[in-house]
Amino acid sequence: AAGAAVVSAAALATLSAAPPAASAQEGDRLTVTVRDAGEGLDGTYEVTCRPGRGSHPDPEGACAAVERNTRWGQETFAPPQRDAICTLQYGGPATAHVTGTWAGRPVDATYDRRNGCAIDRWDALVPLLPAVGSATPS
Repeated sequence: AAGAAVVSAAALATLSAAPPAASAQEGDRLTVTVRDAGEGLDGTYEVTCRPGRGSHPDPEGACAAVERNTRWGQETFAPPQRDAICTLQYGGPATAHVTGTWAGRPVDATYDRRNGCAIDRWDALVPLLPAVGSATPS
């Protein structure tokens, strides 16, 4: 009887343990708030990935942009390194705030276009963030 209990417990644990990737995929939900990007670009948008859907103007493209920037062991929404050397370039007053969950991790990231590093960071997430200034949609 004790052996049957061990087998049953092991079988139950196997059935209830979802692979980490599946758990992360189910939780990929982001809220994007954009300000001062220009007419038709400002607003708050929701996006859920796999499949891409939500109030975002291009949910599938938004999900693809984040996927492109997701690397194992690296924070997808991390700010530029403090000691980064950035060009003195102003990309405009646009700001964005991204919150939610990506790959099973909480997201609370802010974006602006105050220098070359910030512009590159913004542009890497187009179309999750709107194409403004030098950004080109992917």
